[in-house]
Amino acid sequence: MILRGLLSAALITMSISSFAAIEVSDGYFRATPPGAPNSAAFLNLKNTSDQTISLLSASSPIAKTTELHTMTMDGDVMQMRKLESIDVSAQSTVQLKPGGLHVMFFGLESPLVEGESQKLQLEFSDGSFQMLELPVQKVKMMH
Repeated sequence: MILRGLLSAALITMSISSFAAIEVSDGYFRATPPGAPNSAAFLNLKNTSDQTISLLSASSPIAKTTELHTMTMDGDVMQMRKLESIDVSAQSTVQLKPGGLHVMFFGLESPLVEGESQKLQLEFSDGSFQMLELPVQKVKMMH
């Protein structure tokens, strides 16, 4: 009887996560040279719901600290700024990409080697979480 209850709970959990309002695609961690203390992750967030949903936080075992960031240019000076959240409007897609919004990792535990993969957990304002396994790649510059 207990096993049947656990099985039912597991199936409910699986079905909730499989109907997440945010679809994540094209995600990857930026590969780093040995000794680099920081890195970033980039991905697309597509909101399939009729309400704005915010990415509230990200976490990964690869680093001591993980933050949501934006990067802007002020003349010739690059400025990175920590964000409390990243909003994804209803029925829209937000790109986290080099030169813009991204997930930043400080205090890497070890280098991020191209061809490997690492875990990333995302928390959203609708109460959902997504655990992802993303590849480590060289940065793809987007225009």
